[in-house]
Amino acid sequence: MNGNISSLTFSDEVRLALAEKRPVVALESTIISHGLPRPQNLHVAQEVEEIVRQHGATPATIAILDGQIHIGLSQSQLVAIATRDDIAKASSRDLSIVVAQGKSAATTVAATAHLAVLAGITVFATGGLGGVHRGAHDSFDESADLTALSHLGITLVCAGVKSILDIPATLERLETLAIPIIGYRTLNFPGFYLTDSGFTLEYSADSAEEIAKIIRAREIVGTRDCALIVANPVVKEMDRARHDAILASGLAKATAHGVTGKAVTPFLLEHFHEASDGESLAVNIEIIKSNSALAADIAVASNL
Repeated sequence: MNGNISSLTFSDEVRLALAEKRPVVALESTIISHGLPRPQNLHVAQEVEEIVRQHGATPATIAILDGQIHIGLSQSQLVAIATRDDIAKASSRDLSIVVAQGKSAATTVAATAHLAVLAGITVFATGGLGGVHRGAHDSFDESADLTALSHLGITLVCAGVKSILDIPATLERLETLAIPIIGYRTLNFPGFYLTDSGFTLEYSADSAEEIAKIIRAREIVGTRDCALIVANPVVKEMDRARHDAILASGLAKATAHGVTGKAVTPFLLEHFHEASDGESLAVNIEIIKSNSALAADIAVASNL
C-alpha cells in the first residue's frame, strides 16, 4: 500500500469489512454522475451496491466530496454524487488538485483504481475500460486508465473496452504494458455493448474460483504490480447493425461539434442512449450489474 491512508475517509461499512479482512469491491462513481441519466443513476447505484452485498462482499463506491476522498458512501453521499451539479470527472492526475481546492468529483477507472489500492482494496468492478481513441495516431488520445492499470495491483472486472474506441490499438497497448486479460467464460474479447468485438483472447476462466487461483499465482510469480483485467461479456448485446450505425453517426456528430478528449465518451454514450431509444442504456445498466456480481464473487473466492 502506498501513500497516506489517513487522508481517506472510510464509510463505517467499509472500515469494518477491511478491519475484519472481509471481501470488499471498489465501485467507480463516474458512471453515477456522468454515465447514467437522472434519476435512474441513483437507483442503479443503490441496486449495484446491494448486488455486491447479496454476493457476499462489501461495496465501496469511491468519490470526492468537498475535497475529502471517500472510500464507501453513505446514502446521503450517494445522493449527492447522483444529483449535485458541481460534480467534476476526476482521473488520477486530477486527484491532488480536486482535494487541495476542496472540490467534488466522481472518479474514473484510473482514479478509482488508484484510490482503491491506496485503501487496500484489490477487486474493482466497472462498466467498460478506457483505451486508445480512434484517430490516436494524430491526436495521441489515450485513456489514463491504461497507464494507471500498468502499475496498480488490482483485479478489474469490465465488459472489455467501450466499442467507441480503437479496440485493436487498445489491445496492443495492453500487451505492451504487460497487463494480462482473461475472458470470463469466453475467448472473445467483448466490446461493451457487444459480446464479441471481433478480437480473440488467449485465456479464459470458467469460475470466480479459477480467477482467484490466478490472482494468487500472480503473487507467487511476482507479477502483481499491474492490474489483471477480467473481461465479462454482457449477456444480451445490442443489435450489431444498429450499434454500428449509431456509432458512425455519433463519431460524425462529435467531430462536427468539436468534441474531443475526455468529453468524447459521455458525448457518445448520450448519443447512443438517444439514438437507440434507451436500448444502449439498458445494456449499460446490465453490464455494471453483471460485473459487480462477478467482482463480488471473485473477492469472496480470493478471500478464502
